[in-house]
Amino acid sequence: MYAIIENGGKQYKAVEGGFIEIDLLPDEVGKKKTFDKVLLLSTDGKTEVGEPYLKGVSVDTTIISHFKAPKIIVFKYRAKQRYRVKTGHRQKYSRVLIDTIAFPGKSDAAKKSMDTSISKKSAAAKKPSSAAKKTTTKPKTELKKTVPVKAVKSTVSAAKKTTSTKAEATTSKKPAASSTKKSTVSKARTTTKKTAKKTTPKKPTTSKTKTATKKTAASKATTDKKTTSADKK
Repeated sequence: MYAIIENGGKQYKAVEGGFIEIDLLPDEVGKKKTFDKVLLLSTDGKTEVGEPYLKGVSVDTTIISHFKAPKIIVFKYRAKQRYRVKTGHRQKYSRVLIDTIAFPGKSDAAKKSMDTSISKKSAAAKKPSSAAKKTTTKPKTELKKTVPVKAVKSTVSAAKKTTSTKAEATTSKKPAASSTKKSTVSKARTTTKKTAKKTTPKKPTTSKTKTATKKTAASKATTDKKTTSADKK
């Protein structure tokens, strides 16, 4: 149920228990205010339109507070005339609580709405919920299949055999790998020795050079002695 009222050349939608923000009212906070200019009324799917207003219909409200809207800046400007005007404005409003919407025959309509709500609640209480039905049904118990002891023993023995065969295979592979490693190491050592022999340079014969130098030194000494003896004579 709602009504459309007019105040200050503006239209507002009024719902019972709701709030409306209208232009500032001269009354104080806490006082009651009634609006007689009702343009439209909607109740239980029926709408009534006034020409221009509905007779016998009013909206009772109470003033809760007065407040100001956010500031709006107004700037006036004229080109090539050095005209600049800047002003601010905050519109004042009143917040109003809607108590009741009064119209002829409201008591009968209220009774009908109460009866319909009560009948709906009773019907919902009588019908059991589907969730409750689901919980009452017990799940079927499934029988666990027992495995015979012989089958378990056979599987254990097969697993042991497979592990033993794997261990034997690994042990047989290890010495072959070690032998191959030794052969490769021995081959590498022989190749390195051969290359070292080829690359080592031959040492020069120093003995021959030493004897030649000794002979030249002895010949020089004899010649020096002869020259000295000839000079003395």
